[in-house]
Amino acid sequence: MPGKAAGVAGGEDETVAAPAAAGSGEGPRGPLLDDLMPWSVRPLRTGRPWVTAPDAASLRARWDRLVRAAGEERERLFSPTRARTQQSAVAALPGRPGATGRFARESGPCPEPVRILHGPFDEQWLLPDHRLIDVARPELWRVADDRQLFLVEHGRVPNDPGPAVSVTTLLPDGHSPAGRPGRVRPLYRRPGGLEPNLAPGLLPALRARYGDAVTAESVLAWILAAARPSPAGCVVPLPADAARWADGVELGRELLRLQLRGARGAERPRLPGGQRPYVRAAVPPDPGPLSYDADERVLHLGSGRVSPVPAGAWEFRVSGVRVLELWFERRTTGAGAGPAGAGAAGLEAVRPRTWPQEWTSELLELVSLLALLAELRSRQEELADALAAGPGAGADALRAAGVLPVPEAARRPASVLDHREEGPDGQFALL
Repeated sequence: MPGKAAGVAGGEDETVAAPAAAGSGEGPRGPLLDDLMPWSVRPLRTGRPWVTAPDAASLRARWDRLVRAAGEERERLFSPTRARTQQSAVAALPGRPGATGRFARESGPCPEPVRILHGPFDEQWLLPDHRLIDVARPELWRVADDRQLFLVEHGRVPNDPGPAVSVTTLLPDGHSPAGRPGRVRPLYRRPGGLEPNLAPGLLPALRARYGDAVTAESVLAWILAAARPSPAGCVVPLPADAARWADGVELGRELLRLQLRGARGAERPRLPGGQRPYVRAAVPPDPGPLSYDADERVLHLGSGRVSPVPAGAWEFRVSGVRVLELWFERRTTGAGAGPAGAGAAGLEAVRPRTWPQEWTSELLELVSLLALLAELRSRQEELADALAAGPGAGADALRAAGVLPVPEAARRPASVLDHREEGPDGQFALL
């Protein structure tokens, strides 16, 4: 719809979703995600790629090299932008300890790197220092806790069969491997799992149609199972009957369990015995090109071999990009420089000299996750076909129930009036 398209294409510094135009809210066979979960945040914009890495040790080494440098070398390594220089006055990231003095005076130890989701299904590390990040989206940090779930939209690519959305407990940077980046939608607007990020009145309206068991998490599960991209924005068809809703929620809960990847006591993704991938030949210190043998179901990393790898895991794509290839590329492009070889390439060249063992373990888990998600695609397709063929409860029903149009306040972050945060140079602000 015009309003949605305008909201997605807005300026880079916009941090809340632009409201949909009057009369919008109905995509093909369903309302838009933008109206069901109205508060959304644009992706993070680091401004300098060296503040993220697939391993935490590289970030600590980069920090140490930067703070030991002086003069022009330090300025070059820092990589100043219009949004961030070494003289920028910046508040601390919400919920994170850290210095707020000008970075030009920084000589202390490295802040502890935090685990983030760097694009779909790629868990990496970030230096949590606001002075180093152009646009950190503090409103996301403010609500990130052990109750929060983040729904991430993926960039739309026409005719791409990959998922429209994914979910994570980690802070997502919202990076999209291809196409226009989507938005990040926290499930809760306040810390502690308080105030679901759902259109006001949506839960009562859904309970009236599908039963009293409808919760914020079951709505999220339905979105995971049923959401699909469209030119108007991400569409979430709603069924007419409670039985189909229950089936979709059950499927969505399984997708949620897998994508949590062991967080909050859940079991880590694990294929049945006999189907689990193992290292058949050790990954070399400097692995060569990644390739896949479909007949043997073998993933080759140079002379390294991992099998069995189901074809569904190898072919799993998001925004038209094969996830395993992108994951491998991010860990091998420019490999071999090492801490001593940063040179003119800058801090991004400070990286492991050889392939770390933990990356192999992460690869085995990622293969398992993608294989299990691929197995559920047929159920998602069956659900999509049933929703397309059968009667639905679209935006008109939500409008009749008073859920639409969404109030403008629901599209903005909630204020946290009792939360003190450190501002620039140690000042405090009450938000």
